Formats: sequence, structure tokens, C-alpha cells
Amino acid sequence: MLDGLLRKLIDPGLNWAARGLAARGLRADQVTLIGLGFGLVAALMIAFGLPTELALIPLLASRLADGLDGAVARVSQKTDFGGFLDIVSDFAFYGMIPFAFAWVDPGNALAAAFLIFTFYVNGASFLAFAVLAEKRGLQTSSRGEKSLYFTAGIMEGAETILFLIAFCLWPAAFPALATVFGILCLITATARVLLARRVFRG
Repeated sequence: MLDGLLRKLIDPGLNWAARGLAARGLRADQVTLIGLGFGLVAALMIAFGLPTELALIPLLASRLADGLDGAVARVSQKTDFGGFLDIVSDFAFYGMIPFAFAWVDPGNALAAAFLIFTFYVNGASFLAFAVLAEKRGLQTSSRGEKSLYFTAGIMEGAETILFLIAFCLWPAAFPALATVFGILCLITATARVLLARRVFRG
């Protein structure tokens, strides 16, 4: 929901940083994997009971790298594999954080399982829409220049990051926050299914 607005604000800074990284020989795929590595560090810190406020540092570094990899690709070389790797890494990251909260406290397990389930449904609706949009030659740049067709929704990247930050700042509220987050993901997926019905039917 907020991604379209935020892209206009953050893209100039990301593009500036990306030109510097590309000039030093860093490839977009490497930035993607660095971001995934930071995400894994954050998840391990949470899972092993370290202060979740400290886990925010690698978590936010991971999301910064996730924004930079596409910018690096645009100023150097874009590849289909790079887009594929980016999506797979994102989904791995989004799953490992709630899993870490379930690992550190079994009381979080039900809410974490619900959230991961809703990620799965929302992600399936997103990827299926992208596949059919590609088949029909649909294009959009409302969420920046992407390898896949990005549909708007209530829960996008910015909202997801805000919830992850909230998990780390208020870990005791994880069950309630994860439940609300999951419900919003299901609403987003439902809206995308209705959109697909209108766009792709017939």
C-alpha cells in the first residue's frame, strides 16, 4: 500500500548508492545474497534469545540490501536469474523471522504458523498473478522497475517491514501482532484473487 509512495522517496538514494557499489564490482546477485545473510543473522539472534532490539540491526540491513540489489542491477546488468533469486530470498526471509519467534518461545508457535500460512497464500496469489500478467504482456512500473509484475495490496514490502520492526520492539506482543498481520495478508490475497478474476476471466 505504501510502496508506490516510498519508492519515489527512496529510489534516488538507492540509485546513488547502487552506482557506487557497481563501480566497485559488486553484482546484484551478491547484494541479494548479502541481504539474505543479514536476514539469517537476525533470525538466529531472535531464535537464540538475544535482545530482539539488537536483531533489528541485521534485519534492517537485510531490507536495505533487498532495495539495493535491484538498483545495482539497473545500473549494471539485469538478469532473469537475478529477479528469481531476489524473490526466493525475500520469501525465505519472510518465513525465517516468524519461525525464529516460534523457536525461541513455543507460546508464539500458533501465531507464527498462522502468519507463515498467510504468507504462503498471499505469495501464491502474487506469483500466480505475475505469471498470468507476463503471459498477457501486462506491464506496470508503479512499484519500480521489477522482474515480475507487482500488484498493489494492503500488505506490501513497507507494511511487512513495519510489522517486523514491531515484532522486534515488542516481542511479547508477537502473537497479537502476527495474527493481525496474517489477517491483513489474507485480505490482500483475497483482493488480488478478485482482481485476477476481473482481469483474466474470459
